[in-house]
Amino acid sequence: MITRIDLNADMGESFGPWPMGADAALLKVITSANIACGFHAGDPDVIAQAMALAVENKVGIGAHPGLPDLQGFGRRRMQITPVEARNLVAYQLGAAQAMARQAGGEVRHLKLHGALANMAAEDETLARACYAGALAVDPEIVVMVISGTAQARAARSLGARVAQEIFADRAYTKDGLLMDRRLPGAVIHDADQVCARILAMLRAGAIITAEGTHLPAQIDTICLHGDTSGAVALAQALHAALSAEGIALHQFDGARAS
Repeated sequence: MITRIDLNADMGESFGPWPMGADAALLKVITSANIACGFHAGDPDVIAQAMALAVENKVGIGAHPGLPDLQGFGRRRMQITPVEARNLVAYQLGAAQAMARQAGGEVRHLKLHGALANMAAEDETLARACYAGALAVDPEIVVMVISGTAQARAARSLGARVAQEIFADRAYTKDGLLMDRRLPGAVIHDADQVCARILAMLRAGAIITAEGTHLPAQIDTICLHGDTSGAVALAQALHAALSAEGIALHQFDGARAS
C-alpha cells in the first residue's frame, strides 16, 4: 500500500469576467497545481493570481499547456504535426515560467491538457514531441503523465523526470485510457465513489477500469479536475479518506525515468 501521494488539480482557467473552478479553495487542499497557460483557458491576470496563490499555499506549480482553442476549452481534437506540438508546448511553458517567477515561484512540472493530453496518451510520437519541447526549455522539469499510456513511454524514452497520475473523477476504458466525457459515467461526481475507487487503486497498485479490470500501474499523483462540479468538496473528501488510511499528501519526487 502506498504511504504518500500527491494530489493535483487543474486551475487558472477563468477568462476575464468568466469564472471557472475554485482555485483559492482547492489550493488549500492539493499539493500540486496545473496552471493553464492561456491557449485553452486563462489570461495573464488569472494566471498571475493562480501562481501567486500557489506560492502562498506552498503548492507545487505546473504548466498546463493545451491546444489553441479557447471556445472549446482545449477539449476538441486538432490535427497538429510533431514540430507544431513541440513548439506549442515550449511556448506555453516559457510563458508559465515567466508568470511563476513574477509570483516568486518556479514551474516544477508540466502536464498536458484536454484533447492534447488524450491524443498524446494514444500517440507516442506526438507525446515525445510535446515532452521534447518542454525538456528543451527545462531539462529538469518533471513530466506528469497519464500512467500506463503512450505519454509514459515517451517520457521514459527521453529519460525525463516523471510523475505518473491516475484520475479520481474520470472513468477508464479497458485500454487504460480516459473514457470520452460524452459517455454516461465518464465523469464521476459522487464523493463516496471517488474515495472508494481511489483507495482501491492505491491498494491494488493498478488502474481499475469501468469494467472492473485491474491494469498494474505506477501511481505518483491523483488528479481532480478543477472544473468538475463540486471539485472542492471532492478534494476535501479525498484528502480526508487518504489521511484516514494513513496516506500522507506530499509533492511527488519526480524520479528520472530509466
